[in-house]
Order: sequence, then structure tokens, then C-alpha cells
Amino acid sequence: MDLGSAASAHMDQMASIVEGVSESLRKQWGEFKQQGGFWDPILRFVHAVDWTEPWLVGLMVFHLILVAVVVATRKRSNVQAVLFMAMLLSVFFAERLNTLLRRHWKSFAGQPYFDSHGVFMSTVWSGPMLLISTLILVNSMVTLTRMLIKWKRAELKHKARVAREKKE
Repeated sequence: MDLGSAASAHMDQMASIVEGVSESLRKQWGEFKQQGGFWDPILRFVHAVDWTEPWLVGLMVFHLILVAVVVATRKRSNVQAVLFMAMLLSVFFAERLNTLLRRHWKSFAGQPYFDSHGVFMSTVWSGPMLLISTLILVNSMVTLTRMLIKWKRAELKHKARVAREKKE
């Protein structure tokens, strides 16, 4: 088999793979549209939850306070690191917390929100925690970039001074 026919066979094989994937995506997109699209399940979820329950209001306030703490401590990298690890650990243990809350929901909630798949827990606990963790990560990257720029400028000034001293 020569190089041209091998390349042609490879291109035919790749075309069939791409065609299969695109056909599958079109089929899934059609099913998705029949189910009401993107917003329908989200709106059903929002309307199914009683957002005025005290524990849910408290949870939302907790998330807002956590965002305020993250913003207030944005220049203190040690505090940010502790917050980041604590939030990721809370997401890690969310499944166990969901199981515990599923057993005892009657003592604090008006309806059983905590299913075996943890969808509600992921939405009201893990999702916000991951978003706030991302905020810390972005802040760390900005801080690191600023520090790197500062260090590079100092290095260039030092090299210029050394070069100037050699000339003299």
C-alpha cells in the first residue's frame, strides 16, 4: 500500500467517525429539544423548591457571607488557602452529608429535597462552593501574575545595574 492510498483510507475512516459522532449529537439534540430544552428543567427545579424555608435562607446567607470573606481576605494568601481547602473538603464530603440530611429531613425541611443521586445537594451546596473556590483560584492566579511581573522587573533592573557597573 502506498502513502497516498494509506492517507486516503485514513481520511475515509476519520470521516466515518466524525459522521457517526455528528449523527449521535444531532439525535441527542433532538431528544433534548423534545424534553423542553435547557431552561425547562431548571425552571421546574426552581419552582419545586420552597426558597423561603429558614434553613435554605440560612444556607444562601452563608454562601453570601463566604463570598464576602473571600473578597475581604483576597490579599491574605494563607487565609485563602485554608478557605479553599475547607470548601473543597466540604464538596468532597457532600455525598455523606446528603445521606445524613436525607435521613433527617423531617426535622428541618418541609419536603424531602435530598434524593439518592444528590442533585439537590449538588445544586445548593457543592455548586456554590465550587464557584467560590473558582473565585479564590482566579484571585490566586492574578496575585501570582502580579508577583511574577514585579519579580521580573526587579530582575531586569538588577541586570541593568550590573551591566552599568561593568562599563564603569
